[in-house]
Amino acid sequence: MTSTTSPSEKIQPQLRAVRASDAEALCAIFNMPGFRWGTLRMPFETVDQVERRIAKSGQETTWIVAELDGKVVGHGSLVVQSSPRRSHIGEINIGLDDGFVGKGIGSAILGALLDVADNWRALKRVELSVYVDNEPAIHLYTSHGFEVEGRHVKAGFTDGQYRDLLSMARLRF
Repeated sequence: MTSTTSPSEKIQPQLRAVRASDAEALCAIFNMPGFRWGTLRMPFETVDQVERRIAKSGQETTWIVAELDGKVVGHGSLVVQSSPRRSHIGEINIGLDDGFVGKGIGSAILGALLDVADNWRALKRVELSVYVDNEPAIHLYTSHGFEVEGRHVKAGFTDGQYRDLLSMARLRF
């Protein structure tokens, strides 16, 4: 499949664990303008930086990629807090190739990560941060049970301006 599918068409990607060989494809996604706009990442990330991040992933991290026809089009991670008193909490990060936003791939990634959180790690709280004006991401997260817990005023700086971030979480107590 290519990004020429209609905006309403939902695509079911192949999900798998990240590999060291994914660094170049992930780096290309991380440097896309739409991807970077929605994150706190710096521009011009290098393949070496991504390779190091993959290599440093430990048992506390579940990092997956979404593939279509062998091409990496998105990724997501779930990182469990290392403090014993916060070991019931995981943090989610998701990002997609700019050409594949709104096609159900983010939902597939998030669903898989929440399955790991619920059925493999027994996490009680999953949290994330999102720019207040990233409406597609906020819609995705609320559709999976996340709720806004707070607003961090001018907490992120991108494109020459400070932007507010929302703290969102999904609880299962």
